[in-house]
Amino acid sequence: MDVEVRHLRAFVAVAEEESFTYAALRLRITQPALSRTVKQLESILRVQLIRRTSKSFELTEAGSLFLDHARSTLGSLDRGVAAARGNTTITLGFSWLLPTPWAQDMARYLQENSGIEVSFTRVDAPAQPLVRGDVDAAVLRSPVPQELLHKPRTIELFEEPRVLVCSHRSALAAGTPIRWEDVPQRPLVINILNGTTTPDLWPGTTPEVVETQSYDEWLETVAADRGVGVVPDIARTRGTHPGIVFVPLIGAPPIKVWLSVADHVPGNLARSILDASRLTLIP
Repeated sequence: MDVEVRHLRAFVAVAEEESFTYAALRLRITQPALSRTVKQLESILRVQLIRRTSKSFELTEAGSLFLDHARSTLGSLDRGVAAARGNTTITLGFSWLLPTPWAQDMARYLQENSGIEVSFTRVDAPAQPLVRGDVDAAVLRSPVPQELLHKPRTIELFEEPRVLVCSHRSALAAGTPIRWEDVPQRPLVINILNGTTTPDLWPGTTPEVVETQSYDEWLETVAADRGVGVVPDIARTRGTHPGIVFVPLIGAPPIKVWLSVADHVPGNLARSILDASRLTLIP
C-alpha cells in the first residue's frame, strides 16, 4: 500500500491537536477510524511516528521530521487543487495582533483587483511557518531573523509605537507616562514565543525577566502584577482585560512591521501580494 492523502491529513491533524479525540472531531471521523489510519501510515513507513499512552502524547524523532514534509505536501496539493479550479486563495500568517486597518485593506484590494482571496491564519511564530511553507505570506514584527529581512520578498510596512502594560493593582496604573529607560526598574514580563520585547532593548541593563510562552500567558501574568509588559500600541484597541492598564511610554523605540512572501509562491502571485501591501499603506 502507498501513502495516501488521507494518511497525511490524519497524521497532521493528530500531531497538531496532540489528541486523537480532538483530531477526530476536526476531521469529522470516528476515533477508531483515525487510529487505524495513523497505524496504517506507520506500517507503510515502517517507523513509529507517535508515542502514545493513556496519559501522554508525543511525536517520535521520526514523527517530528515527517510532520514538516507532510504539511508541505498537503499545502502544495491544496494550492494545486485551488489553481486547477480557478480559485486563488493565499494564507496570511500572523501571531497575536493583526495590523488594522492595513491587513483588511490589503485583503480587499487583492480581492477586488486580482481576484485573490486572503485567508487569515493565526500561528504562534510566523517566521517558522513561513520558512516551512505552511503559509503563503506572513506579517512579521521585530525581532525578525536576518535571513528573512534580506530577501527581496520581504518589505518593511510601517512602525508601531510601544505602550507599557501593568496590573490595575500597580502604582503605575494611575497612567502617568513612563520613561523608556525606567522600565527595567521593575520585573519585565516577556512573551518568548512571539513577543516584540527582549531584554537587549536596554543595552547595559539586566532587567529581571518573567518568561511566558504565549500572549494569553503574558496577559494573565501582567494582570497578576508579577511585572510590567511592553507591547505595540495597537493592543489598546483590541480586547480588554479588567486586570490591566495601558500607560504611555516616553522615548520608546518603535516596533518595525514587515510583510514576507514564502518562496513557494509563484513570482506573479508574489508580486501581486507585495504590490497590494505597498499600495494599501496609510500615508
